[in-house]
Amino acid sequence: MFTLETAATAAYVVAALLFILALAGLSKHETSRAGNTFGIAGMAVALVATIALALARHIEPLGLALLIAAMAIGAGIGLWRAKIVEMTGMPELIALLHSFVGLAAVLVGWNGYLHVEGDPGGAEAAKLATEGMLGIHSGEVVIGVFIGAVTFTGSIVANLKLSAKMKSAPMMLPGKNFLNVGALVVFAALTVWFVIDPQLWLLVVVTVLALLLGWHLVASIGGGDMPVVVSMLNSYSGWAAAAAGFLLGNDLLIVTGALVGSSGAYLSYIMCKAMNRSFISVIAGGFGMESSGGGSDVDYGEHREITADGTAELLANARSVIITPGYGMAVAQAQYGVAELTRKLRERGVEVRFGIHPVAGRLPGHMNVLLAEAKVPYDIVLEMDEINDDFDGTDVVLVIGANDTVNPAASEDPGSPIAGMPVLTVWNAENVIVFKRSMASGYAGVQNPLFFRENTQMLFGDAKDRVDAINAALAVGERV
Repeated sequence: MFTLETAATAAYVVAALLFILALAGLSKHETSRAGNTFGIAGMAVALVATIALALARHIEPLGLALLIAAMAIGAGIGLWRAKIVEMTGMPELIALLHSFVGLAAVLVGWNGYLHVEGDPGGAEAAKLATEGMLGIHSGEVVIGVFIGAVTFTGSIVANLKLSAKMKSAPMMLPGKNFLNVGALVVFAALTVWFVIDPQLWLLVVVTVLALLLGWHLVASIGGGDMPVVVSMLNSYSGWAAAAAGFLLGNDLLIVTGALVGSSGAYLSYIMCKAMNRSFISVIAGGFGMESSGGGSDVDYGEHREITADGTAELLANARSVIITPGYGMAVAQAQYGVAELTRKLRERGVEVRFGIHPVAGRLPGHMNVLLAEAKVPYDIVLEMDEINDDFDGTDVVLVIGANDTVNPAASEDPGSPIAGMPVLTVWNAENVIVFKRSMASGYAGVQNPLFFRENTQMLFGDAKDRVDAINAALAVGERV
């Protein structure tokens, strides 16, 4: 028999399939728009199905009104933020959105406790006790609250670090590794205790412990690893959503949370491999990592400067050019000028390609999105592994707003905080032009010896202004 409830269940299956198609589409540049569309469609179907399910279960008019009002307010805020956010603000915005998921999981967990364990004489508690499922429910409550609280405060710290409202350097408390491991051991013990005897004060302790652990985990991770942290928090938010789905008996929330959690964990693993970082170390809050000066006091000599006209002359006479963008390009919004420069050089017969480090910017895929936005052809945007061997023999490399991802200290200085991290070997090119506002160190706080090499010249100023000046100089050369 066809009912609203069966229709909602069928819609949830459709929404889950759309979310899977969204993940598949987002895995490639060429299909990313379609993937995003699938995701939007899946969420729209899920929201409509949720309302249908509420109606099937005879929700009170006030409850339905609150549900629709919450959706309308959320949609309005989402549209507003999407309209005004700059690409440079996307990493911290995403971290903030993760915190909302974590907070929602905490609230769902507490709501589950208050309706069951907190009301032992109620119908829900009696039903679960009769079915022998009360202990399972208590376990779901405490685990969901823990994951959600860790995600909430961890995401808040990530937001503060990415927005420069908090120092990016790792917080090094005495015995920090013991604190992290100790918190997990205490949580395991409290979980067993809560399942046996679900007391309110135990849930309060678990909540506070998880909030503190989430703060400490992310605060202990340095700025150089923040792209991995954003991906990791994405995974945490997925598992938090899945935990909420178990408590609410919502299959779609379980499936969606598992998709987000597993894909985020896998992406974090891939990025850790790309950075030569220990996956366990990063997700455990920099477990086993010690602070290092990173050679910031080393005297590398004097740097050399070049003008926009000099850069344009080098480019006009080059046969091959590789552009390696970083967060500075996003800050300056120079991607459109870079796309125009690419077009001009290719019209001259110059081979132009882009080298993208896996963690360039402060968000996975940050540079790829910017270049796609500026209509740079997908086929000339290459990953680090695809292009690193080609720097040797390249005439000119333009390093636009990148720093840590092109730092030779990663392979040459064992004491550097980024030691062992694979980087773009731009210094092997004949000429390297570095676009920077100043000689300041990068986000990881590490000095870059590349700036002082004999084949490197610094082009100081706003990246957008410098690229526009180069384009103007090339245009003058064309007319002459």
